[in-house]
Amino acid sequence: MKNVAVLGTGSWGTALAMLLAKKGIKVNLWGRDQEKLHTINRSRENIYYLPGIVLPHDIEIVEDLETAVQGVKYIVLSVPSHIVRDICHKLKPFLKKDMILINTGKGIETSSLKRLSEVINEEVSETGAHTAVLSGPSHAEEVARDIPTAVVVGAQSRKIAEEIQDLFMSPKFRVYTNPDLIGIELGAALKNAIALGTGIAEGLGYGDNTKAALITRGAAEIASLGSAAGANPLTFAGLAGIGDLIVTCTSMHSRNRRAGILLGKGIPLEQAVSEIGMVVEGVRVTQAAYALSEKYGVSMPICTETYKVLFEHKNPREAVIDLMMRPKKHEVEDVADGLDW
Repeated sequence: MKNVAVLGTGSWGTALAMLLAKKGIKVNLWGRDQEKLHTINRSRENIYYLPGIVLPHDIEIVEDLETAVQGVKYIVLSVPSHIVRDICHKLKPFLKKDMILINTGKGIETSSLKRLSEVINEEVSETGAHTAVLSGPSHAEEVARDIPTAVVVGAQSRKIAEEIQDLFMSPKFRVYTNPDLIGIELGAALKNAIALGTGIAEGLGYGDNTKAALITRGAAEIASLGSAAGANPLTFAGLAGIGDLIVTCTSMHSRNRRAGILLGKGIPLEQAVSEIGMVVEGVRVTQAAYALSEKYGVSMPICTETYKVLFEHKNPREAVIDLMMRPKKHEVEDVADGLDW
């Protein structure tokens, strides 16, 4: 029988632990907050992030990190982006050759502008452990309730990707493989910034037309930056690109969208994040997107205006006007010269 450690007792870590346990896989579920672990263990329910859903018996709540990963081959990282490096540093002494770390977080390390798989590799590569990423349009609330979901996995080799594909695949959870780690990770992270911007527009009272424009042009921004960073542009037409962007910008499960709505209604950033009650990755990602656009010389007007609203106290309505009144341009600039008009 396969054994898996899931690090992180947020909604996504808990949902993935449940998915694996329902397949008959023994799961060690570890988290940083001892009090929350005790409560989850007593009630057999994650009342903090997935209330009302009973945890299968094959999930064991483990308080000690070394114990959680002892004897397992697969370690699922489901922690916020800003603590990935710290968790991997603490994990390093317990890792062995050919263990596989599967990152499911969606973000960018703001201090270094590195993708999370790069951060993980910096910390653990000398142990001989492998790194992979799992991403796509996948709200934990729906996965935990067995609602059909499709995701994508990227890894350093096809063999590892297919191994993870087999690990997670089920009648309600379809897994594709894609070798483009850069594209998967940038798509997963940057959509959070676009979702914040879309939420802000919604909070201002704007409608479906505005939302569709932001999603579509946001997808173009993500693809432009991703291509400049070395990603395969086709990845952004897939699950980790447009798929994740749509679900994050349109669903009320999305904490980034909900935070954006609060911001659009005039609620200060710190208060908006506090009201959400969970990590809003889009805030840090917007900072990173702004810096990456300058690094690669890529125009990202939606991310730039969102950044100015978040960190320069720009009026959101002024930001929308500035987006609308940018210099006119062709929609598909790369082929515009070939058009017969």
